[in-house]
Amino acid sequence: MLSPGLSRYNERTPERHGYANGYKPKRIDTPAGTVSVQVPKTAGHGEEPFYPQSLERGRRSVRSVMLAVAEMYVKGVSTRDAEAVMREFGIESLSSSQVSRAAKLLDDELEAWRNRPLGQVKCLILDARYEKMRHGGVVRDAAVLSAIGIGPDERRRVLGVSVALSEAEVHWRGFLESLVARGLRGVEFIVSDDHSGLRAARRAVLGGATWQRCQFHLARNAIHHAPNVESRKRIGAELRTVWNASTLAKAETALAEIVASYRTSAPKLAAWLEENAPEGLAVFTLPEHHRRRLRTSNPMERSVQQELKRRTVKVRVFPSDDALLRLVSAVLVEIDEKWASETKAYIKWECQDA
Repeated sequence: MLSPGLSRYNERTPERHGYANGYKPKRIDTPAGTVSVQVPKTAGHGEEPFYPQSLERGRRSVRSVMLAVAEMYVKGVSTRDAEAVMREFGIESLSSSQVSRAAKLLDDELEAWRNRPLGQVKCLILDARYEKMRHGGVVRDAAVLSAIGIGPDERRRVLGVSVALSEAEVHWRGFLESLVARGLRGVEFIVSDDHSGLRAARRAVLGGATWQRCQFHLARNAIHHAPNVESRKRIGAELRTVWNASTLAKAETALAEIVASYRTSAPKLAAWLEENAPEGLAVFTLPEHHRRRLRTSNPMERSVQQELKRRTVKVRVFPSDDALLRLVSAVLVEIDEKWASETKAYIKWECQDA
């Protein structure tokens, strides 16, 4: 006979509301490999589903594995290659959805980085690129806006990034306003190409800063406006004589001579140069020692855009704007940390013309 208060296995009593109801299989990826376990099931009125506390602890330990997968994704490792690596550790059947879930573990950290406080920045370099993204069931081009700054400490750093379906004024304006809201101040000089929407947004948010239109992109645009092969071959070299002039006056004179030379043979090119090329001369207002670094947005192209392209090309089409923002943010964090570790100044503000 049982002692009072005790009941037999599976016996129904007023005090016992639940009872065992078999088992269900569960596979868990752990640092030691994929483990299959049988989790007890319960049934009965008012009973919460049973789940072993030990598996909860295991689930938390799997975070290290998922973060490793996320790091591989950010580094540009394909899902197939990541699966092969994880298989060596005994983890089976790594799917693209698992990679996506792993990458989401980085979201809080990346959001904190995107919203970190800024401070004084003397020069701002802005650029945009496009990536394929699925939106509403349709593949669209998404604009990725990014900004780097050079502060009084003479170091460059990545300031922020934004993703939207276009680079219209509303996107650029919102991006610039977000930088200001985070404490961006003291901007004296802005370098960029003539991106759609940026001109109006820049004037509205940072109207007091001098704008330098990228000389490299100006020359490339001029080639597209040239009417024939001969003039296309010649215009780039001619504009280099303008960009390499020693003073603003000499640059303006050289530009005027080029415009005059095309006035008859290529009037549309002459008109385009007359209207647009002067926007590439703002750098002559700076000391000569600073011009090489600040006359184009090429530092952004080489250091940021090429690395973004190298990482994003493996994805081809991003499933959402969140996925796109996650990857580009993670890449930019890496670049920012690399720049922070550099000991050499990017630009010496104290170097002035004699």
